[in-house]
Amino acid sequence: MRKTYAWSWKEQFPVERSFLSMEFQDKALTCIDCGNDFVFTAGEQLFFHDKQFKNEPKRCKFCKAKRAALFGGNGQTAAPVYNKVETRTVCSSCNKETTVPFRPTQGRPVLCRECFQQGRMVATV
Repeated sequence: MRKTYAWSWKEQFPVERSFLSMEFQDKALTCIDCGNDFVFTAGEQLFFHDKQFKNEPKRCKFCKAKRAALFGGNGQTAAPVYNKVETRTVCSSCNKETTVPFRPTQGRPVLCRECFQQGRMVATV
């Protein structure tokens, strides 16, 4: 069976004629973040089809914008920004009070900056 093609001037690639007769209709979807319903319009569906996206959107425009602001909005997946944890503790070597950028684990020694750097100098020699 021979397929007939029509040219889509917008995208500059051949499109099956059966696709041209296909019409998209607005769909009501539910946002996975806020749980509110949002409309996946026919125009957005056509855009997704043209770009060959396989999945429908999962977030409403507000949650999508909020997520983009959180992750930098550069289109790349980035790790969320966490606040540093500063914990006050006593150095296991010199018994001086210090702060460390982590939560100490029981049974493991915690060193102040000076003792830590001395240990690194000894290890490199």
